[in-house]
Amino acid sequence: MDVDKDGSPSPIEFRLDPGSGVPTYLQLVHQVEQAMRVGYLRQGDQLPRVKDVVAGLAINPNTVLKAYRELEHRGLVAGRRGIGTFVEGTLGMVGLPEQAALRKSMLAWMRTAAETGLDEDGMTALFVNALQDLRQSSESHESRSEDDEGHSGRAGVGA
Repeated sequence: MDVDKDGSPSPIEFRLDPGSGVPTYLQLVHQVEQAMRVGYLRQGDQLPRVKDVVAGLAINPNTVLKAYRELEHRGLVAGRRGIGTFVEGTLGMVGLPEQAALRKSMLAWMRTAAETGLDEDGMTALFVNALQDLRQSSESHESRSEDDEGHSGRAGVGA
C-alpha cells in the first residue's frame, strides 16, 4: 500500500498489466477513474506520490506525471505543489447496495458463462459486444426521440 506524505496510506495502489496493450499512463488513469466510480476514491483523497508509484512499479516518473496531468485535464484531480495530487472531481457512482446486487448477478452470469465453456477472454468479448449493443440502442432511441420532437405537431399537416 502506498503511503502519503503524512504517513497515512493512500486509498489506491496501482497495478499494471504489461500484456494489455493499453499504454501504462492510461492504465493508471483508468484505475483512478474506476476507483472513483465504485467509491474507493473520493473527493479529498490523495493519490500516491509520483516517487512511490515509480518505486513500486519500476516505471518512468514522466509516465506517472502524464497520467496525473491527464486526470487533471479531465477535472478529476488537482496537484498541490509540494503536497501531492488530490481527488477533486466526481464521476457517476452507483450506491454500494446497488453495486453489491449488480456484482452478485454478474458473478452468477460469469459462473453460467464459464459452465458453458466461455473463458475470461470470451466473457470479456461478449460483455463488450453487449455493451456496444446497449450504447447503439440508447443512441438510436435518443435519435428517434429527437426526430419525434422535431416532427411533433406536423403529423397530418397537408394530408
